[in-house]
Amino acid sequence: QVQLVESGGGLVQAGGSLRLSCAASGRTFSSYNMGWYRQAPGKEREFVAGINWTGGSTYYAKSVKGRFTISRDNAKNTVYLQMNSLKPEDTAVYQCAVLRGGSYCDPQSAYWGQGTQVTVYS
Repeated sequence: QVQLVESGGGLVQAGGSLRLSCAASGRTFSSYNMGWYRQAPGKEREFVAGINWTGGSTYYAKSVKGRFTISRDNAKNTVYLQMNSLKPEDTAVYQCAVLRGGSYCDPQSAYWGQGTQVTVYS
């Protein structure tokens, strides 16, 4: 019914940049909030950035504010995460989500993508 496909991950040197994409299919989700989350080995999944499809409001975790930018392209039903000034601690599997219930910080109901690996080396 719903499919989310992330792309754009890879290996990058500290201080570099990557742009992640999340394409949604199966339904239109222009009225739903979407977010980016990440999970490093041995750690809990954490919120990174969120965007409201209808209102265009954006939210960021303190750890990425000023470095990451979330955006959308409604015509392509796609959200992006521009990541600049990357640090080794940004290394994680990044997933996008369509939020159906809960909040950005605690998404109790959501559709999740499979994730894309981001590795930052120093």
